[in-house]
Amino acid sequence: MATARLRDPGFSLSGSSGTAAAVTPNDSADLAYIARGLYVGGAGTLKVTLEDGTNLTFGAVTAGSLLPIRVSRVWSTGTSATNIVALF
Repeated sequence: MATARLRDPGFSLSGSSGTAAAVTPNDSADLAYIARGLYVGGAGTLKVTLEDGTNLTFGAVTAGSLLPIRVSRVWSTGTSATNIVALF
């Protein structure tokens, strides 16, 4: 199970995001923090590792989608979606 890596001790995974960062999909590195959601700017498939360690592939994600999922990694292999932004 992935450990929640939070910005600071007062930060919570509930509620709206307080910051965001562009995501470069990577097969060997987790995001700096567990994301509380992903914005997908360009349509395609999206392979992620959820907070609990489960790998999941979303097919046919449409451009402009906001996925309310807690994610520790966005995979390069299996991801064709583009312009991905992690919400923290």
